[in-house]
Amino acid sequence: MAAVIHPSAIVDDGAQLGEGTRVWHWVHVSAGARIGAGCSLGQGVFVGNDVSIGDNVKIQNNVSVYDAVTLEDDVFCGPSMVFTNVMNPRSAVVRKHEYRRTLVKRGATLGANCTVVCGTTIGEYAFVGAGAVVTRDVPPYALMAGVPARRIGWMSRHGERLDLPGHCSGEVLRATCPATGECYRLDHDILTPSP
Repeated sequence: MAAVIHPSAIVDDGAQLGEGTRVWHWVHVSAGARIGAGCSLGQGVFVGNDVSIGDNVKIQNNVSVYDAVTLEDDVFCGPSMVFTNVMNPRSAVVRKHEYRRTLVKRGATLGANCTVVCGTTIGEYAFVGAGAVVTRDVPPYALMAGVPARRIGWMSRHGERLDLPGHCSGEVLRATCPATGECYRLDHDILTPSP
């Protein structure tokens, strides 16, 4: 199934859209963008030229994915969340050569109205809460909240909060996803799925 593009959307020549991707009202996809299969770009989304978006990515209304951002497979971007690409913008100073790359790894969730400051990496299956401001790298499976965002817990691949503290003090802790029964191991503040 080819990409479905609403008549009000603008998809510049050269943009690559995967099979089954849906582009909704008033979206603009720039010529250099690469978007995978099965994605959804909600109303008012902008996608820059130097952007790579994996498969099955959901970008909700009013999100701008600026140059130097990469979203891996299965990423969720909540409504009106924000990416930046320059640390110290000034209208009168051109800093396009200073863009800092942002990487959002597989399965991560970026909540509504959160902000991801450029140059950061969001780990696999991390969960950034609504309104949080991410100013540094986020570990895999971390639950982040606040301004600036701090780790307040851990999330399963299924998006369920795990019964683990935000930090551990040297001991190895274990938890089970309440929805799937998948087991996790927390060791030195690193969470991994465990057999």
